[in-house]
Amino acid sequence: MTINPDAFAEHIAHLVQEIPKDPAIHQAADLFTQALTKGGVIQAFGSGHSEAVAMEIAGRAGGLVPTNRLALRDIVLYGDAPREELDRYDLERDPAVAHAILANAPVHDHDLFVIISNSGVNGVVVELATLVKERGHPLIAITSHAHSDAVPSRHPSGRKLTDLADVILDNRAPYGDAVLPLPDGGATGAVSTITSALLAQLVVAQTVSNLLQAGQVPPVYLSANVPEGDAHNLKLEALYAGRIRRGA
Repeated sequence: MTINPDAFAEHIAHLVQEIPKDPAIHQAADLFTQALTKGGVIQAFGSGHSEAVAMEIAGRAGGLVPTNRLALRDIVLYGDAPREELDRYDLERDPAVAHAILANAPVHDHDLFVIISNSGVNGVVVELATLVKERGHPLIAITSHAHSDAVPSRHPSGRKLTDLADVILDNRAPYGDAVLPLPDGGATGAVSTITSALLAQLVVAQTVSNLLQAGQVPPVYLSANVPEGDAHNLKLEALYAGRIRRGA
């Protein structure tokens, strides 16, 4: 038995055609638009490979400037946790970490949160979602229904990210994430990062469209690697001083 990499490409190509049809994309973009119109910032969190999707939302060329990326390492960079905490294998399963992340985050009342987690069951993700909703913020989840529905919650409440989100963006990844079966079990060809990034970019694009239709000038980044990029970006970032972080 062997595997066919072309089958992976075909699977992804099919999802690229299907995912934009999801009405939840427009629902999420409407929440983005409302938050930005009220002066809010988009707070994006993902741990592990899901942090790559948070990076698609916060601080990249073509993206919205009023965005802030939250990460597990914030407990060290902005809090008082020792560096060794980041070496814990179970860090993302510890609900207490969510409190430390949020306590050190520049969050304002009108901010919106996007939490990215393929499984949607780990302690940090569920606790952060719980805190976000307790504080009255809109919450968008990017997750896999297929995987989340198939596994138990690792949070003491028994809840999952999908139980708490206002809008759920399904990345269509299968249980276990990968789609090309291997001869001795398991699979290769992970789906979730690609499709979650697509969802993130679709929501951003629809938000920009919404702002343009409302007669507003969307605050969008230029690439830092074009001659005028730095000046353009720094001017826009100054409007959100103290509210967005562009560190590690």
